[in-house]
Amino acid sequence: MKNLNQISNKIDKQNLRAVIMESPKQFAQGFALTKNIQIKGNFDSLCVSGMGGSSLPIDLLRTYADDLFENNSKKNQPLEIIQNRSYNLPAKTLSRKCLHIFSSYSGNTEETISSLEDALAKKIPSLIGITHGGKLQELCAKNNLPCVILPEVIQPRYATGYFFTAILQILINLKLLEDTSKEISISAKKLEKRMSDLEKRGKIIAKKLQGETPVVYSTDKYKAVAMVWKIKINENSKTPCFYNCYPELNHNEMVGYTLPQAKFHIIALIDPRENSQITKRILITAKLLKAKKIDTTLFELNGANNFEKMFDALLLGDWISYYLALNYKQDPTPVAMVENFKKMLI
Repeated sequence: MKNLNQISNKIDKQNLRAVIMESPKQFAQGFALTKNIQIKGNFDSLCVSGMGGSSLPIDLLRTYADDLFENNSKKNQPLEIIQNRSYNLPAKTLSRKCLHIFSSYSGNTEETISSLEDALAKKIPSLIGITHGGKLQELCAKNNLPCVILPEVIQPRYATGYFFTAILQILINLKLLEDTSKEISISAKKLEKRMSDLEKRGKIIAKKLQGETPVVYSTDKYKAVAMVWKIKINENSKTPCFYNCYPELNHNEMVGYTLPQAKFHIIALIDPRENSQITKRILITAKLLKAKKIDTTLFELNGANNFEKMFDALLLGDWISYYLALNYKQDPTPVAMVENFKKMLI
């Protein structure tokens, strides 16, 4: 263990391991950040403008919100959550019944700033900013808009807990979603206790993935989780990774493995409560790919509720991507190619 820690300290220069360890504590802080945020309006939809790590929590929030509506017979009209990953607002979000949140950890994401300027030009009334500072904070102050200031993090992709519960609390305040803050707080404590086990499992799976191209598959319900795994492996491990979902991939993508052009390794995320036909598809797909010398690692989603299943899996993905980075002798924190790209855009 001493040798491993020495290797980790030498490569992981910004101590991302400690950030991952502490990440379940973000949920309680996120709720507190927006406890008093109120905005007038009668809303039936939410549009969140954001990119990269400032946007991925919304994919997870949509999955969580859909599950709440699915399991609550009193609510017959689900909240539509729209993501804007472009420079202008989608036409269907221009209604006064759409609440707009502009999410950029740095506060300088050009697509998000452009979208906020578009909203201001169109005089859309219901706007909220979430950021750590930058131009987004300045625009909110200049136009008297509510602005949530997030704590400092090592990279935007590691502010997921803050974003998730901060936006959830805003929706709770507006009575657009039921108040599940106590349930989430209890679940977050469970995740903290599981960290050691998740880290050990992540280290083992990372070893299996070394030298191979990971492909993360999930059911359609949890495709946001698969997408975040892909992002973390891209950014932490500095290696290609792809994702897709069952049953759609059985109608097209799996045919591509007839002539695989790389050494792939499938990670299949299984929810045992899903339709039994989905589980059958996952197992048959693994068998067919095995004949092509492509291994599949099955991971059963663990948790008493939707929140626990998502974030337990996400933490495992964090550890896999972290140890895969160390295996490749890559510092998991910086994203040099992204930073170089931004400079070239100027």
